[in-house]
Amino acid sequence: MDNNSENARKKLLVVDDIEVNRLILLALFEEQFDVLEAGNGLEALEYINKYGEDIAVVLLDLVMPVMDGFEVLEKMNQTGIIKSVPVIMITGETDDDKTLTGYNLGVSDLVNKPFNQDIVIRRVNNVADLYAHKHNLEQKLDEQRKMLEKQAEKIAESNQFVIEALAATIESRSRESGDHVKRMCGLTRALLQKAAPYYNIPPEEIEGIANAAILHDIGKVAIPDQILLKPGPFTPEERAIMETHTIRGCEILDTLTSMKDQQLYKYCYEICRHHHERWDGNGYPDKLKGDEISIWAQAASLADVFDALQSKRVYKGPYSNSEAVDMIVNGKCGVFNPRLLEIFLEVQDELDAIFRQFNG
Repeated sequence: MDNNSENARKKLLVVDDIEVNRLILLALFEEQFDVLEAGNGLEALEYINKYGEDIAVVLLDLVMPVMDGFEVLEKMNQTGIIKSVPVIMITGETDDDKTLTGYNLGVSDLVNKPFNQDIVIRRVNNVADLYAHKHNLEQKLDEQRKMLEKQAEKIAESNQFVIEALAATIESRSRESGDHVKRMCGLTRALLQKAAPYYNIPPEEIEGIANAAILHDIGKVAIPDQILLKPGPFTPEERAIMETHTIRGCEILDTLTSMKDQQLYKYCYEICRHHHERWDGNGYPDKLKGDEISIWAQAASLADVFDALQSKRVYKGPYSNSEAVDMIVNGKCGVFNPRLLEIFLEVQDELDAIFRQFNG
């Protein structure tokens, strides 16, 4: 590797209060670097603040007036620049404690006075090359990270499109507005954002859960039209068939074998199966009670009931927002988690806005 070409545009900062030492180092490196000179730590920091990562190496003396080398290192640690601008400590002392202090403050190497010129040149080049390689590697990793993030965004957008298309198809078969899936996503998200601190839900997971809520009724695709589209009350036999949509939905999800190791699959599965469970154990299909029901299934359930009450169905007209809230809070639609009901009331304005936004 040609060190001259590698570091042609870089600067070397020599920090020493003794001019003759600076002149010696200047003579050693002036053909390879743009050499900057500082007579004390304060001047050194001015250069470091000005040029930052354009400085390939700092050759730093310890004992100086105004501000010594240790103070410079402490300042560089405070700003974090020590991670990207390497420092070689120059000292005439043999005190192991001070040497260890220097290393603890982030110095990359140590040169003792009086120094051997060949050794100084080799150490400076080694440190400069190491940090240049590290910087290039970090740049490449950052480029790869950005590329992967873009790919992930495209995949997420594609997945979202497929999920919404599938859910909209189901809703269309039910003769319901395709906006129901958008409202389900928004309503579930709003509830979970408020509930997250109480249930230790990672904020970064909420969007995935909200998207999973879109597929809560995927099992309706397996329900016969004469039951799914019936305008009047169900017979007990018809209701039993209708309630199987929770299990049939999970059977559909079970066919997605490549998805089973993903967290999104867990959210989809639990919401699909348990969005008709109730806090008192009187729901279906598993008669779960209380927090046996996952919080994401509870939130999706409450969102679904809130939306259904305010929406027109083949078997009923829409209730007003206030009527829907009253019916939910007073247990007319089954029993819900008391804490989740408190959250429901706290975010009522936001929920109402979401319903209105997607009620075309």
